[in-house]
Amino acid sequence: MDHPVRVRFAPSPTGPLHIGGVRTALFNWLYARHTGGKFILRIEDTDQARYVPGSIELITDGLRWLGLDWDEGPEVGGEYGPYIQSERTALYRQWADWLVDQGKAYRCYCTSERLDNLRKSGVQGYDLHCRTLSTEDRAAHEANGDSYVIRFKMPLDGQTTVHDLIRGDITVENSTLTDLVLLKSDGFPTYHLANVVDDHFMEISHILRAEEWIPTAPVHRQLYDAFGWEMPAIAHLPVILNPNGRGKLSKRTVGFTEDGRSVPVRLNEFREAGYLPEAIVNFLTNIGWSFGEDREVFSVAETIERFDLSRINPAGGKFPLEKLDWLNGVYVREMATDKLVALLGERLAAAGYRVDQAKLVELLPLIRPRVQRLDDVIEKAGFFFVDAVHPTLNDLIQKQMDAADTQRALQEAYDLVAGTDDFSAEGLEVALRTLSDELGLKTSQFFGLLRVALTAQQVAPPLFETMVILGREACLARIQAAQALLVDTPV
Repeated sequence: MDHPVRVRFAPSPTGPLHIGGVRTALFNWLYARHTGGKFILRIEDTDQARYVPGSIELITDGLRWLGLDWDEGPEVGGEYGPYIQSERTALYRQWADWLVDQGKAYRCYCTSERLDNLRKSGVQGYDLHCRTLSTEDRAAHEANGDSYVIRFKMPLDGQTTVHDLIRGDITVENSTLTDLVLLKSDGFPTYHLANVVDDHFMEISHILRAEEWIPTAPVHRQLYDAFGWEMPAIAHLPVILNPNGRGKLSKRTVGFTEDGRSVPVRLNEFREAGYLPEAIVNFLTNIGWSFGEDREVFSVAETIERFDLSRINPAGGKFPLEKLDWLNGVYVREMATDKLVALLGERLAAAGYRVDQAKLVELLPLIRPRVQRLDDVIEKAGFFFVDAVHPTLNDLIQKQMDAADTQRALQEAYDLVAGTDDFSAEGLEVALRTLSDELGLKTSQFFGLLRVALTAQQVAPPLFETMVILGREACLARIQAAQALLVDTPV
């Protein structure tokens, strides 16, 4: 096939994008950009029963957030439109009727009850009942105005071979295939008819789609032959597996990591959890495709430059969520300060914190190395943006200390913080280390106590820098509040 590259992503508007669908869109987009071709967005909404209002907007917004722009499709237009299948039903009807007229398809009048009984009796597929109806029987159905679907006449013997650009030749016995429905009784096409017709008339050159569609490839091969059309080159992308490697990462079930952490499966869930679009694109590119050079971090521009189908591994790839966390942290650390401050500020504000932008800029060097997902800022820095924190008594009292030891240490710390002239990180560290020795406490005990009193957390940014950013008055108020917590505690 020697045509300009035209690829398509054709999601169904049944809800937010599944991360597997995002990877399919990404690989199509990368291939189009690598070859200088076109990336087409087409909405497959012919299954009206599963249509979810607002889904098209979720799809387009999600793709834009990731930076996957489309050259033709909804909101963009193009000479091969419309790009929403429900607006193309007349075309599908035309070509379904053409197949019937050519003797390559037929009207099937079987009722849903008859088909249910076939399934219950163990019949696989369809028993070809209406394929061999007499002319008289067909006329009777027509006269009665009986509802019908249009089925494709699959060859009953021989083999069908489809060449997969990733997997090589795929050959099936035609006897294992069935006469699939092309046009439903409501006038809407099935996936099989709509895709073949649309891919032909939109001049799609390459179909890059998910592995689970392999069983339909021979049917589509036969449909193209029946129409007398050239079939696009086709490649089935490897499935994304659960992090433990057991089973596909499905949008209908919850996946888990080895330590029991649930795995997001929809793009909006990743976005809401604080993952960056750059990290998601980099991460998904690594699942099933190899950049080479043992590199895991690379830009979109670098990927486009070397993206080709020969680097795609047909084997399923695990979804290592911990690697996405790490990768997201890499992009957080490399992000421009003003952009990161804005994003982190949005997260804090959404969680109900009163955000001081100047303070956020000041503390950014402390928390940037500790933030992997944007939501981490709430745990790592939320205590900077509240009037008071509320530590628990168990966290406050350190190992090998009691309430009296704790009360005494807090009072000494209060006096030091109130009276020191050098309220810098360096000055506080020297003074508090000296005080720790004078109290006969390990620095891990004394500093752990202060950390909990000031932040209500056992793990926080560096203590002395935290104190400077909080300010003297806030530190004193929080130390006093911690002392009050100990008032009624037995010594």
